[in-house]
Amino acid sequence: MSFVRAASKVSRVGLRVPAARAGPIAWSAQRAFSQSAARCSDAHAEETFEEFSARYEKEFDKVNDVFELQQRNLNNCFAYDLVPSPSVIISALKAARRVNDFPSAVRVFEGIKYKVENKSQYDEYLQELEPIREELGIPLKETMYPE
Repeated sequence: MSFVRAASKVSRVGLRVPAARAGPIAWSAQRAFSQSAARCSDAHAEETFEEFSARYEKEFDKVNDVFELQQRNLNNCFAYDLVPSPSVIISALKAARRVNDFPSAVRVFEGIKYKVENKSQYDEYLQELEPIREELGIPLKETMYPE
């Protein structure tokens, strides 16, 4: 709080805070932030694609409500720099059906479309996931709202 008071006092009086006083405060805040960020990212740094797939399949199998599905699992799963495997997508779609979340089931395919590199990869995912889409009655956004 004293830093805020000093900053407001500086702006009113027109004085500058000496660099020796401003440096340690900024340095300690930056150091604390970088240490906490490193700890958070180290949790799954050495994870292989197979371990990633197995972990998210288990996570989607444990989903009991819409918040867990959307915020905890789907957002985290699609935040990585990879496209989830079809087995993970199947688990996500079954979880969406279990918690009765139709919009999220449709959005899973939008997420896949966004994550793949080209249209042929997206078509391969659609072909692989066609049986589960028909079983659960999940249409694509492209079929519901043609452009």
